Amino acid sequence: MSKSTRTADLIERLAALGEPARLRLLRVLEREELSVGELARVVQLPQSTVSRHLKVLCDGRWLSTRNEGTSSLHRLIQDDLDSPSRDLWLTVRDQLGHGHDYAEDLHRLTAVLAERRTDTQSFFGRVAGQWDSVRDELFGDRATLQALLPLIPHEWVVADLGCGTGNAAEVLAPCVSRVIAIDQSEAMLAAAKKRMPGLKNVDFLRGDLEKIPLKDASVDAAVCVLVLHHIEDPLSAMREMARILKPGGVALIVDMMEHDRQVYKQQMGHRWLGFGVPELIRMFAEVGLQSPRINVLPAHAGAKGPGLFACTARKPTRS
Repeated sequence: MSKSTRTADLIERLAALGEPARLRLLRVLEREELSVGELARVVQLPQSTVSRHLKVLCDGRWLSTRNEGTSSLHRLIQDDLDSPSRDLWLTVRDQLGHGHDYAEDLHRLTAVLAERRTDTQSFFGRVAGQWDSVRDELFGDRATLQALLPLIPHEWVVADLGCGTGNAAEVLAPCVSRVIAIDQSEAMLAAAKKRMPGLKNVDFLRGDLEKIPLKDASVDAAVCVLVLHHIEDPLSAMREMARILKPGGVALIVDMMEHDRQVYKQQMGHRWLGFGVPELIRMFAEVGLQSPRINVLPAHAGAKGPGLFACTARKPTRS
């Protein structure tokens, strides 16, 4: 091979790796063999865009491709690369590091693979779920959740903090004695009232979560769903949650895992870019809530936001 040919070949290889989206695809495909549709959901790009990038990578001999049924499956296999390509990829990959984008791609990859495993009979873009689809069509997509809710003690009084339009209060109200829906926005409270006109055990209060308008030890549970990242002082809100809980009461916080999407602050008024697990444990301990239990929620393959967690902790019982 002449020097000019080698130079042209090197330029072609570098050009294929010069697009961030293609680097994301290669990192995912190094871990797992995927179809175009699955890749599009992992990296959250249109399928047509993913197909275009895959063509460049296939033309550059970066990927191994095989057909299964009606789908083409792609994989980056280091042993199938020639030596210059393998050395170049390892160098580039090591420089990329493990940022939030990569972590979120892996989180969605786990969800896509989980969906693939849910059905071994039907085949639709390698993402199955036939039984889930049939069950949802017959009974609705909330049947399982609603069937589990009666596990909550029916005599409980629950505070829905930052209730918004009332989606959590609407689910809780049929299962407990009373729900107190609190929000600082009159517009949100109006929307919540409109949502639940027939529910008589829901009270609506306007109030700031850093100074909750409830008496000490007045509720059995306090829930705060996707609200904490909007609050100037999350620790004050958590301290208020602890104050209004009865001894033995439960606090539930659902929010975003720590992320780096700064645009959320400008576009949606977020004050905090999620929360890390050590930070949550520290805050619960500081406000006197014990036995924190943090669950990272499974990612939905079509979800575009950061990963979520659900965290519970209890107020100590009186001796």
